[in-house]
Amino acid sequence: MASSAELEKICSQVRRDIVRMVHAVNSGHPGGSLGCTEYLVSLYFDIMNHDPENFTMDGIGEDLFFLSNGHISPVFYSVLARSGYFSVSELATFRKLNSRLQGHPTTHEGLPGVRVASGSLGQGLSVAVGAALAKKLNKDNSIVYSLHGDGELQEGQIWEAAMYAAGKKVDNIISAIDMNGQQIDGSTDHVLPMGDLRAKWEAFGWEVLAANGNKISEVTEILNKAKTLSCKGKPVMILLKTEMGHGVDFMMGSHKWHGVAPNNEQLAAALNQNEESFGDY
Repeated sequence: MASSAELEKICSQVRRDIVRMVHAVNSGHPGGSLGCTEYLVSLYFDIMNHDPENFTMDGIGEDLFFLSNGHISPVFYSVLARSGYFSVSELATFRKLNSRLQGHPTTHEGLPGVRVASGSLGQGLSVAVGAALAKKLNKDNSIVYSLHGDGELQEGQIWEAAMYAAGKKVDNIISAIDMNGQQIDGSTDHVLPMGDLRAKWEAFGWEVLAANGNKISEVTEILNKAKTLSCKGKPVMILLKTEMGHGVDFMMGSHKWHGVAPNNEQLAAALNQNEESFGDY
């Protein structure tokens, strides 16, 4: 089990990876990636039972993770590489021709750690619920995790999957929502207000928890609490209050950094705000 200090160092390094990857090709999605760093670092370095060195697509006997909001691939790739799924040096190929690290995660390149193509928003919960059901049928007691954007909840398929999971007592799934309040066209309240999400998910039959998604100790604590509630008849949803662009002051809280790369000066400023802990690629 990693300490909060150790996890914070990893978060800092992952943030460096994110801004460098996006800057190198002048393309990608830094804002949401920076905001979800604590969640993914906590999951992969502390919470999940997984085996990076012996990756298989079926993941029998392991916890599984599905990224639904696939545009935040920079943070996903960094965490996969830093946790041992593939070489950190491969991060330098992000979004380049013939790279396994495409803008949205895909499966046909055979990148270890990626079990489903994602990026078409709204589909990830259905996939995660299906994987959780498969584990139940196989009498595999592992847990399935998934992450979703708050703007993604405007997709109807999310709520179909939510009803199904509760109705069929798919209780070996722990999902999370990146609640940064921003999407590509502005704030979620401006594009389509979603009201009281806790009340909605509870009404749909889920056990609901909430935490500050940018405080590593709270994220780890809430994920551990979610594990104690799993396999008790209800699926679990964690509402993570995050900030888009967290950790880079000029990106924080603005939807304008949803899909914009930093220039040279901005990159230098972002790197100066995050300590290099384990060596850049």
